[in-house]
Amino acid sequence: MDLRRYERLGLDDVAAQVLNGERLNAEDGLRLFDCPDVTAVGELAHHRRTELHGDKVFYVRNRHINYTNVCVNRCTFCAYHRDPGQEGGFTLDARTVLAKLAADAAPPREIHVVGGCHPDLRLEYFEDLLGRLRRTFPEAVLKCFTAVEIAHFATLEGISTREVLTRLQAVGLSMLPGGGAEVFAEDVRAKICPRKIDGTEWLRIHGEAHELGLATNCTLLFGHQESRADRVDHLLRLRAQQDATGGFTCFIPLPFLTENSLLKVDNPLDGLEELRTIAVSRLLLDNVPHVKAYWVMLGVKQAQAALFFGADDFDGTVVEEKIGHMAGADSAQALWRRDIEEMIRGCGLTPVERDTLFREVA
Repeated sequence: MDLRRYERLGLDDVAAQVLNGERLNAEDGLRLFDCPDVTAVGELAHHRRTELHGDKVFYVRNRHINYTNVCVNRCTFCAYHRDPGQEGGFTLDARTVLAKLAADAAPPREIHVVGGCHPDLRLEYFEDLLGRLRRTFPEAVLKCFTAVEIAHFATLEGISTREVLTRLQAVGLSMLPGGGAEVFAEDVRAKICPRKIDGTEWLRIHGEAHELGLATNCTLLFGHQESRADRVDHLLRLRAQQDATGGFTCFIPLPFLTENSLLKVDNPLDGLEELRTIAVSRLLLDNVPHVKAYWVMLGVKQAQAALFFGADDFDGTVVEEKIGHMAGADSAQALWRRDIEEMIRGCGLTPVERDTLFREVA
């Protein structure tokens, strides 16, 4: 690493902190966002991910299940949701979910279940679904339901979110995905998802899950109405929660897809801003072990590039994904394991199959 390069950019102190393993602050994050040389920011992030993981790139044999797109929240950015009774709405019963999984060539190591906040699906439906999944796929880790869904279940049942988590944990829930965080800035959240729980509540539920022994992921949706300062604030609030309760396994930066959204953006994201955001995330989230290059929303080629801007995980096979694709993602619905491994090796890196908790699979 040429430190004179960072002197010329006015980032020599930030580079020194990264090399010394010191924590960056909000001002440092904004300076990295403002740096005119995105490859210099990427080099720092790649240094950090290499310190943590060497040349390994992780992936998982997983299966996404989106059980409904009927949702009461009506978020303005979301192209996935439908109102009750609206054309295009769907809800899967447990038998259909099991049939989808049974049709796959190999049983998944991870089953990822998320959907809309349906006004009529009670907690008993989800307890039955997870119980059937656990009995049918005992080796798979069940990563299910965002904090937004957990809060919705609690409201419908008139119970606490802790009780919801405890009941779902009893029938097989092992992990929460990271969706629903969007961005924590209150003014932006009021524009893009006013009916959802706020950032403080999202963080509280994840902290509660951590206390119960459930691992979780965390996310940021970026490239809509938020500023770079909002992104930095979001990342630092995730970091503070991780300091407090631990439990965040992986951070997933999600670029906003504009094609089918009602939320219009004057200046849509370009590829360099996507990579810069991934890199700054890796540098600020010093206590979250993994950063995902989510190929479904980034696209495969951009996900490969992200592996040199701080990301160390390529997600997985997925098989069927509806949320990103209904928003306009033009990526494939599924990748074969051999395709993922070839893409990673093509970058000069080493593919490593993992389970949901990032335990390496022989």
